Amino acid sequence: MGLLDRYRQAPPSVSGRRRHDIALGIADTSVSALWAISGAIRKMKPPPDPDRVLPLRVVDRQVVARDQDVVALTLACADGRPLPRWHPGSHLDIALPSGRLRQYSLCGDPADTGHYRIAVRRIIDGGGGSIEVHDELPVGAGVTTHGPRNAFPLTVPGYGSPTHRVRFIAGGIGITPILPMLALAERLGVNWSMVYAGRSRDSLPFIDEVSRFGHRIAIRTDDVAGVPTAADLIGDCGEGTAVYACGPAAMLTAIRSGLVGRDNVELHFERFAAPPVVDGREFTVSIASTGQDVHVGADETLLTALRRSNVAAPYSCQQGFCGTCRTRVMAGAVDHRDTLLTDPERAGGMMLVCISRAANGERLLLDL
Repeated sequence: MGLLDRYRQAPPSVSGRRRHDIALGIADTSVSALWAISGAIRKMKPPPDPDRVLPLRVVDRQVVARDQDVVALTLACADGRPLPRWHPGSHLDIALPSGRLRQYSLCGDPADTGHYRIAVRRIIDGGGGSIEVHDELPVGAGVTTHGPRNAFPLTVPGYGSPTHRVRFIAGGIGITPILPMLALAERLGVNWSMVYAGRSRDSLPFIDEVSRFGHRIAIRTDDVAGVPTAADLIGDCGEGTAVYACGPAAMLTAIRSGLVGRDNVELHFERFAAPPVVDGREFTVSIASTGQDVHVGADETLLTALRRSNVAAPYSCQQGFCGTCRTRVMAGAVDHRDTLLTDPERAGGMMLVCISRAANGERLLLDL
């Protein structure tokens, strides 16, 4: 039985609210959603039970891009229990054997309570997580998670969204959160289209699975058609269209710039890379344990500066939503740029070093 046949549950409504990304603040002031409620900033909810740990085991591995750089892992609960259900757009916070914590979108069948599927592109100059997945997670290897979380929910026209049609846009590995959305939209009879972009056809993961949707999906590659413009990606988005996009920062910037002034179009997006710094100022932090001073440039994050200076600090998403890099500030005022920390946490001196900064160029003393 196929994915379309087995998926029977529509996702809960999230009122069509738009994802907030401080990195694209220039376009953010101009791009709004179809209705006022869509402009609200959405905070991602934590797992229902943050103390629950699910042991997972790799039960299958498949290379899913012809350039061999993307591997899909099928995961099952190590003790055989059914897995918590999820909806399209969800991801897992996965603790790898090395201790690294990484976020990977779920790209399998939401109705399959026996398995999760994720896909990971090898990033040679990244933080090491993708290389560990590719080289050190064979069938039988174990990882842990707290369960699915959804930072990129799909709200379907006629099922909680006031829009009339959906335009999906995926860049490369950005297909992973969108793949389950396509199956749901197709099953529910939604008017949808998609453009799938990448460097080359060989670099696109799940090309065979995507191809089954036929003419609804336009595949565009740089080696044949050149780098796509915003108009190429957005297409004919008339009034009442919801755009769901996932891919590299440059692609998302182009899309958002292309929608400036389009108040009749909703925009929902997810990014897989750390956002660029917007309106940054230089500042300095001191490390309490060593007395070391670390200078943070106007265009770099505090986390980047700490890593450059060989100061150990935990991190994962680098975008301000997972909370792994929570660090206590012992002195100094913080320019909080996340939507995750609670008011008591901020009042208690916590900050996310991956995205937040010193206020007004002040010096911070960090409990590291």
